[in-house]
Amino acid sequence: MKLSTPIFAATTLLGAGLLALSAPLAASAHVEVEPSSTAAGSYSLLTFAVSHGCDGSATTGITVDIPETITSVTPTVNPGWDVAKVAVDLATPLEDGEGDTITTRVGQVSYTAQTPLVDGLRTTFVLSLQIPEDAVGETLSFPVLQSCEVGETSWSEATVEGEAEPAHPAPSLTVTEATGEAGHGHGTTEEAEATATTTAASDDVLARVLGIGGLVVGAVGLVVAVASRRKNAA
Repeated sequence: MKLSTPIFAATTLLGAGLLALSAPLAASAHVEVEPSSTAAGSYSLLTFAVSHGCDGSATTGITVDIPETITSVTPTVNPGWDVAKVAVDLATPLEDGEGDTITTRVGQVSYTAQTPLVDGLRTTFVLSLQIPEDAVGETLSFPVLQSCEVGETSWSEATVEGEAEPAHPAPSLTVTEATGEAGHGHGTTEEAEATATTTAASDDVLARVLGIGGLVVGAVGLVVAVASRRKNAA
């Protein structure tokens, strides 16, 4: 009976370690977006991450719907993927501030795989755009259609605060207050990209540290249990 407590404790700690490792993996099960900036009027790089197929089937295409309040989008070239912008008519033409009238906008950006992305492998797609200046507090959703060799998944369900997360939530961001850096033009793009890369790397390192730390604690608990058993046996 004396062995039950340390063994139970070791098992519990090991289980906690495994949960810590699996939590970041579970969180990455969706198609997600990581903005380099959410400030109103700022230029931002939106990184869409895909790390799985459709129920195990390889991914063949990704189509991102662009909110109506965003008129211009510049997709980043992704090696191994063909990219296309789909134009749609504006309900009300806009002036671009340089004497020209804008009658269309980018309604979708579509990436098509030259070689299907096998389930379990991760890739990202980056779009450059300006966050609307008058959208502070609003949530901008970017529904994504993931096409696969067999079937497809529509990541388009709205996430409602206070309710359970839907099975296929649309990638989204909440627009924050403008900063002194907002609206200065495309010269901020390289800085934004560096920030996005650093943030993603930091999150990945933290997830790994938490997971490995949990496993180490669990292993120590097992060693203590074995040592206790030998002592009692002697």
